Amino acid sequence: MKEILVLYFSHTGAVREMAQFIARGVELVSGCAARVRTVPRVAAAHAAPAHAASPSAIPETGAPYAELKDLEECAGLALGSPTRFGNMAAPMKYFWDSTGELWLKGSLAGKPAAVFTSTASLHGGQETTLISMMLPLLHHGMLIVGLPYTEPELIATTAGGTPYGASHHAGAAGERAITEHERKLCIALGRRLAEITIRVAS
Repeated sequence: MKEILVLYFSHTGAVREMAQFIARGVELVSGCAARVRTVPRVAAAHAAPAHAASPSAIPETGAPYAELKDLEECAGLALGSPTRFGNMAAPMKYFWDSTGELWLKGSLAGKPAAVFTSTASLHGGQETTLISMMLPLLHHGMLIVGLPYTEPELIATTAGGTPYGASHHAGAAGERAITEHERKLCIALGRRLAEITIRVAS
């Protein structure tokens, strides 16, 4: 069984919901399972995690906190974050800044990876956020998986959805539900990532 790590940070819950749809897509592929994990918030005063991510650290709600071993053990990765001024959120960046030892060992080299995001406004930096999340993955030697235009929802969507990864237009207060097109693209991204992971592994 190949495990795909679905790793996310979520502020209002939209990215968490996207992660669940992506995990569903992963598990549509025979021989693949999703391991869903999140990262802790960063304390504003000192740029330190508000809660230490350790084997015993469990958030009050949602997925367990990720550890470096989750990255080492996964066969593929789906990475999600809300946008912060066109970039990934600080908690996710903080987590990736701690992965230097994996980079030194080449632990992630050759593993497929995909990215997803949610924004308050339709043109609020979805594509730049997705690309910003790709950068550390490329430094780790991961293989980036996008969404091809063979997915009909990519043409039909009037909300989120990009060839760089799945996206969602959440609204200023997070009031917009994930649309049918956005949902299908999340599932398609998870499925495609799992299919490519199986091919790479074989």
